[in-house]
Amino acid sequence: MAEIYGDLDQIDKSILDVLSHNGRITVTELAKHVGLSKTPCQIRLKRLIDDDFIQGFKAKLNPAKMCLEHVCFVEVTMSDTREAALNAFNEAVAQIPEIEQCHMIAGSFDYLLKIRTADIQNYRRVLGESISSLPHVANTSTHVSMQSVVDEIT
Repeated sequence: MAEIYGDLDQIDKSILDVLSHNGRITVTELAKHVGLSKTPCQIRLKRLIDDDFIQGFKAKLNPAKMCLEHVCFVEVTMSDTREAALNAFNEAVAQIPEIEQCHMIAGSFDYLLKIRTADIQNYRRVLGESISSLPHVANTSTHVSMQSVVDEIT
């Protein structure tokens, strides 16, 4: 486990574990969970944030409530994989709000995108108007998600 957490001690690891499951916990409650008083816990928490172990706190939104239940994964093959082309793609892909994730892949295609839309019609529009128009895109292949079995740590 040392590879995952670097040089952190067990209390720091406990703080990260508790926060990964409940980012809204108060410092007082967090301190109780890890066996510290409030002030030392606050100091450790600030250090973990300053040292970039904690990159932020965010709300986990309910896609169903927002009418964004349709998820597709898109394989993108590039026509040019030189650095300038990859940079142009990376900058442009970040501007499309429906793209929830973008990963450069080592394999038979170049990028894997996670797209979230209201339905297949909206996805088709995003694919035709936005994704296919990204710089240096030669080919795309879509995989529709039927169910999310494991999403993210809750």
